[in-house]
Amino acid sequence: MERNRQIYKVTLVGGAVNVILLVFKFVAGIMGHSAAMVADAIHSLSDFVTDVIVLVFVHISSKPKDKSHDYGHGKYETLAMTIIGMALLAVAVGIVYGGVLKINTWLHGQELPAPGMLALWAALLSVVLKEAVYHYSMVYARKLNSQAIEANAWHHRSDALSSVGTAIGIGGAIFLGQRWTVLDPIASVIVGLFIIKVAFFLLRDGIGDLMEHSLPDDVEEEILRLAASVEGVAEPHDLRTRRIGNHYAIELHILMDGNITLCEAHDKASEVEDLLRSHYGEDTHIAVHVEPKEVKSEE
Repeated sequence: MERNRQIYKVTLVGGAVNVILLVFKFVAGIMGHSAAMVADAIHSLSDFVTDVIVLVFVHISSKPKDKSHDYGHGKYETLAMTIIGMALLAVAVGIVYGGVLKINTWLHGQELPAPGMLALWAALLSVVLKEAVYHYSMVYARKLNSQAIEANAWHHRSDALSSVGTAIGIGGAIFLGQRWTVLDPIASVIVGLFIIKVAFFLLRDGIGDLMEHSLPDDVEEEILRLAASVEGVAEPHDLRTRRIGNHYAIELHILMDGNITLCEAHDKASEVEDLLRSHYGEDTHIAVHVEPKEVKSEE
């Protein structure tokens, strides 16, 4: 429960910042005639929506296992990360499309309205606040080993970087004159392409975990080394791994002397499980299958 409270606290802090920024950005974008700032405001709105998603899905994922969920509800946190990635991708495509339309308008000889100083100040404020929230969220994402908070942190970082591009585009359009007002929609396109990249990695990891993607090779190699380090255990094999939310699921086979008692074999298997749980967390799902080691007969 303490973990969930901390996740809620981090998410609510980010949500409060998002509400303040999205209102300020929409006002600044409309009054300042800035397409890039309106796009940035939409991005902040998507941030707020994903904060709500995190709060809902983390609450669900914290529920203990039940009759219909033998492995618990951890996958809901992974689902939240995937939804955030999808939201980011949708926002990014919209931003790029809108920017391209503006650029096309400018290429056909139509003048674009120059953005105002209010839009520039909104972009600079967004950079400072969102970068601060990103670092704040990442500290807790690593501390709590939360996929959802990490995904949301990257959403904050993408918003900060989009505001950097927005500030450059708006500043250029303001200070370089009417001929350079196209810098505003160009900035929005660049920002959109960056967000697409972030969304791709979030979707890759989220969908990979939902589709039972195995743990990284270095983690699997470490699991085999740890199991083999237990005295009396030989040749750990048939390793199968996956993630269940922020926890690991590990299944493997081990060989033992076929002449030892069932109780001794059980105790050794439990020792392997305890070692893995001490290394990867008490909530790690572990299943160890014991096989007898062939003993060569003396001739």
